[in-house]
Amino acid sequence: MKTLIPSEITPVQLQTVMQTAISPRPIALASTVDENGNSNLSPFSFFNMFSTVPPILIFSPSRRVRDNTTKHTLENVLEVPEVVIGTVNFPIVQQISLASTEYGDGVNEFIKSGLTMRDADLVQPKLIEECPVNFECKVLEVKPLGDQGGAGNLVICEVQKIHIREEYLNNEGNLDQAKLDMVARLGSNWYSRNNESNLFEVPKPLVTKGIGFDLLPDEIRLSKIFTGNDLGMLANVEVLPEGNFHADETIHKSAQQLLLDSKIDEAWKLLIK
Repeated sequence: MKTLIPSEITPVQLQTVMQTAISPRPIALASTVDENGNSNLSPFSFFNMFSTVPPILIFSPSRRVRDNTTKHTLENVLEVPEVVIGTVNFPIVQQISLASTEYGDGVNEFIKSGLTMRDADLVQPKLIEECPVNFECKVLEVKPLGDQGGAGNLVICEVQKIHIREEYLNNEGNLDQAKLDMVARLGSNWYSRNNESNLFEVPKPLVTKGIGFDLLPDEIRLSKIFTGNDLGMLANVEVLPEGNFHADETIHKSAQQLLLDSKIDEAWKLLIK
């Protein structure tokens, strides 16, 4: 196994490893204003939600690795502690990439990227019309993590109001994950896309308790066919089915095909002699 000590490699090498390994990352499109009311728009993939009550989002405009300078977004939230965070999906990913260009002071990235400004209800920064969801936020704290190039600055935001484009709702009025077609950031120039062709569900064992790997019969647990994912599905049943179990690899392969379609009960029935 290759091992690395962060202090023994360059910041660029460390950034490359971390951004490639820790992925996919959701993208925050941050709309901010300076003390004169000038708008700025920039995407950040150091971003996620960290609390529901209160509703807290955190993103990090890091100091630039190459020259240790700070970004307009960071300077703006220190002057005006408000931000609109828009989520990013495939229909606007190229515009979001364009908004990441390091334009000079006074340049409005809304105009450069062709995205539409709309007045927010509770904060000064503008909503991003094209984003599937916009979060109007108050900035509670900006926590610097260091003073060297690559150091993050945690912008801790409390959501005040949420705006959702109706075309991304299902018939029950909830956000539809497939319709959203979200994108996420990977390493280098890579992104990932989450649409109907690659979405899948994994039932959470919150109410029920799966039997676990340790209670799987040896004929199943020691199979040369089943992967860790396969065994994880088989071990997520509450009660081990009664009977003797096949060790035959041909039957295991057939059961594996059922597991690919999430037909766990049918797979277990096939595995019983």
